[in-house]
Amino acid sequence: MENVVNINFLGGAGVVTGSKFLLETSEKNILIDCGMFQGLKELRELNWIDLPIDVKNIDVVLLTHGHLDHVGYLPRLLKQGFNGKIIGTAPTLAIAEIILKDSAKIQEEDAQRANKENYTKHRPALPFYTMLEAEKTIGLFQVEMIDTWFTLSKNISYRFQYNGHIIGATYIELDINGKRFVFSGDIGRQNDYLLDDPKKPEWADFLFIESTYGNKLHKEEDIEEILSQLIKETILKRGNLIIPSFAVERLQTLIYILWKLYKSNKIPNIPIFIDSPMGNKVLEVFQRFPKWHKLSVSDYKAMCNHVTILESYKETWETIDNKKSKIIIAGSGMVTGGRVLTYLQQLIDEASSTVLLVGYQAEGTRGRQLQDGAHEIKFFGKYYPVKATIKSIESLSAHADQMDLLNWMSNIKNIPKNVFLIHGEPPALDAFRIKIKDTYQWNVTIPKLSDIQKLMV
Repeated sequence: MENVVNINFLGGAGVVTGSKFLLETSEKNILIDCGMFQGLKELRELNWIDLPIDVKNIDVVLLTHGHLDHVGYLPRLLKQGFNGKIIGTAPTLAIAEIILKDSAKIQEEDAQRANKENYTKHRPALPFYTMLEAEKTIGLFQVEMIDTWFTLSKNISYRFQYNGHIIGATYIELDINGKRFVFSGDIGRQNDYLLDDPKKPEWADFLFIESTYGNKLHKEEDIEEILSQLIKETILKRGNLIIPSFAVERLQTLIYILWKLYKSNKIPNIPIFIDSPMGNKVLEVFQRFPKWHKLSVSDYKAMCNHVTILESYKETWETIDNKKSKIIIAGSGMVTGGRVLTYLQQLIDEASSTVLLVGYQAEGTRGRQLQDGAHEIKFFGKYYPVKATIKSIESLSAHADQMDLLNWMSNIKNIPKNVFLIHGEPPALDAFRIKIKDTYQWNVTIPKLSDIQKLMV
């Protein structure tokens, strides 16, 4: 007798963020990832709505990696009644802990500021979750190894497989009644500065694959040459180079590249300030898990010694007041919050400033507005004119592009019953659907948010 697996697409369907995929089976209910929606206001508002399922019935959460759009909803899941295990690799759970605590702190501070300065529609403004709720969530974390099958129930087992992208990231394979479900999570790139190449799945009856860059190839850019030129121009203008950066992977990659450029005499010894409390903690994760990245102990120490890591908000203001040309790397990568807002508030209206965007900018974020040429930008309840030069480097993205994604699927020996395209905006999803059909002749589905797919196993 065939069994049914219901797949609930609770996030990451038709959009890039909010990753949540619930598998309901006769034995266990498994949630793959539990992320927050980011970007457009109508997406962010979905975060505040309880999930349309009985959360108490979820037995376990398996995490592909630690980014906010894959783990940031976990405290709300607990609030709705979840009390099972949250399982991931050791670096993934280390990153998730950092991100959840940082997110809770920012939300508490933002709510406090909104109430104090009275620029909230809500009376009072409330944090999405508190530090206490984040810590309660972390108490449910359970570490598992990669490359090892673990049994969940009589007919269900799972394993994590190395996937590049960020430290600790994996794709997840689930065997349910002898059928293989593969959830790609976010797939990394070949020849990454810090990480090994992703492993490739070899069998998939049902494949759930990210499509963030399903319609694009990353630009062939000489990143080191672009950075060298921007730094020289910044010094000539006597200005500041501000790099809003994701705290996980991107920040560490930038530190490594800048150290490498200095070491090879391609840039002068310009001061480099790292203002990302979360990024500093992620640097420590690299130190704790040396087998998960390419850096030698000596290179890691040298690149950290080459930069000034800021600890306090007082140092943020001292850095702004420092009139020397400098590089400032601060969170967040899409300019949605964090310390970078303070720098932009003070420096974005100066023609001598350059803002360098170094990753994917989701629709509805300030980063996307800047990338699209906005003449003004709003934060802390006010508008600020954009007089700084805005530049972008696309090829530093930690996401596989279309060619990488097709290559990642190339070792699958069978013909999947269905390929579900997730984590993409509509143009990327549709272009990738056509490309997979042309390349592999596989059956492809593009699920919508809140869709339920009934699969026979």
